[in-house]
Amino acid sequence: MEALLPWLAGTPPAEWMRLSRWGYAAVNTLHVLGIALLVGAITALDLRLLGWRRRLPLVPLARLLQPVAIGGLCLALGAGLLLFLADPSGYAAMPLFWLKLSLISLAIANALALSLGAGLAHATPGRLAAAGGVSLGLWLAVVVCGRLLAFV
Repeated sequence: MEALLPWLAGTPPAEWMRLSRWGYAAVNTLHVLGIALLVGAITALDLRLLGWRRRLPLVPLARLLQPVAIGGLCLALGAGLLLFLADPSGYAAMPLFWLKLSLISLAIANALALSLGAGLAHATPGRLAAAGGVSLGLWLAVVVCGRLLAFV
């Protein structure tokens, strides 16, 4: 890791992120857009999993919202990687950064466990509610950690 971080900091994308004011701003905007798409779609789906608006059929709603959430996640991860390149050693030294990455991993694992397990259509209401509650809590914690990173 000690050799990887300085190497990453010397790559052309890292230099561009450090030197281009508008480039950094554009990537930061894409990161926020990805987060908005992800958290917006996930919040609506998680609230449905928790039992809100039970009249809305779950599987068609998930077919609508999951691609939006996945697209937002991919955009946020890609832009987040570029933001990390602006100061790899600085971010790697922050426990809050590692907490954020751990929470993201747990949130993704929670979604995969539900989708790859019984699936939305066959999971019990209790399992759906548990997955929705855990997801809401994890993504909220990810957003809080991300905002705090800007100030520490």
